[in-house]
Amino acid sequence: MKRWLPILVSLLVVAGAGWFVYQKRFALRQTQAPAAKRKALDIGHFAPVRPCGRMPAFLRRLGVTKPVLIDLSQQRFKGVAFLYGPRLRRVVYAKRWGRYDYFSTYALDPRGNLYLAPMPFISITPHTFNLQNKIFRLDSKSGKLGIWMTIDEVQAGARDPYGIVSLDYDCDDGTLWVSAIDRSDYRAQRGRIYHIDPKGKRMLQKTGGFDALTLKILKTSNGKYLLAGSARENALYAYRIENGRLIAPAVRLLSLPDPEQRIRKIKVTGPDTLLLETFPFRYNLIAQTGGVYRQNYEARYRDGTWRIQIRAHRK
Repeated sequence: MKRWLPILVSLLVVAGAGWFVYQKRFALRQTQAPAAKRKALDIGHFAPVRPCGRMPAFLRRLGVTKPVLIDLSQQRFKGVAFLYGPRLRRVVYAKRWGRYDYFSTYALDPRGNLYLAPMPFISITPHTFNLQNKIFRLDSKSGKLGIWMTIDEVQAGARDPYGIVSLDYDCDDGTLWVSAIDRSDYRAQRGRIYHIDPKGKRMLQKTGGFDALTLKILKTSNGKYLLAGSARENALYAYRIENGRLIAPAVRLLSLPDPEQRIRKIKVTGPDTLLLETFPFRYNLIAQTGGVYRQNYEARYRDGTWRIQIRAHRK
C-alpha cells in the first residue's frame, strides 16, 4: 500500500489541478458572456444629410454645370478627373493631375479643397511606395494638385504596398479622419486611424490596432460614430466619437454574406440604410484591377439588428 501511495497522491494532485482549471475557465466564460452582450452596439437612427463639402471653385470659372462627378475609377484618367453635364459625358482633366499616380478616396471641405488618399496600382513605379504615406490636396481656387501632408511613420513596401488608404472630412469641427494599413499582413493587424486638424496639420489623435480599408462619419440619434470597413474581415465596425476623440475598441456592426468581400465605400442612402460597395482584398495589388468581382449590399438597421440584401453586382 505504501508503494502505491505516492502514485495516488500524484493522481489526486493532477485531478485537483484539472478541476481547478476547469472551474476557472467555466467562471471566465460566465463572466465573458454578459460582457459580450454589453458590447452589442445600438447605433440609433440615422438618415442622409447634406454634405458640407463643396466642389472646387475653379470648376465654376470653367463653366462646369451640374451634375458633377469626381472620377477616381482609373479607367480613363490617371489621378483625378471631373465628369459633368448630361450623362456625365464632358470632362475636366489636366495631365499634371496624373503625376502622383492613382487615388483611392477623397473628401471635400466647405471651401472646395479636395483631399485625396493615394493608392498603388497594378503597375509599380520606382516612387510608388514613397507616395503611400502622403495626403494630397487639390486647391479649390488654383486647381493645383500637390502633396499636402506626409505621415512619416507610414511605410509601404513590397510585402504590403498600401499605406494611407482612406479619409473622411468631419463637418462638425473641420478635421480629417485618415486610415493607414501599412506593415499589416494576414498574421498581424498594425493599421492606424489618425485624426488631423487641417489648419495646422496637427495630429490630434492616433488609434492603432485596426486595419480600416474605408472610413465614414455617421451621426445618429444615439451619438456620433466613425464607421470602418475592415481590410481583414467581411465586416463593418464602428468607433464611438466623444468630444472629438475615438473611443476604442471598435465594435462590429455587421458581417457580409460573402466572406471574400471587403467594404470599400460606405454611403447613407436612406433612413437607417447604408449602401456598402465591396470587393475582394488580400493586401495585394490584384484587388485594384478592373477585372475583380465587386458587389453592392444594402444594409438596413431595424430594431437593433442589420438586414443585408444584395442590391447589384458588377465586375
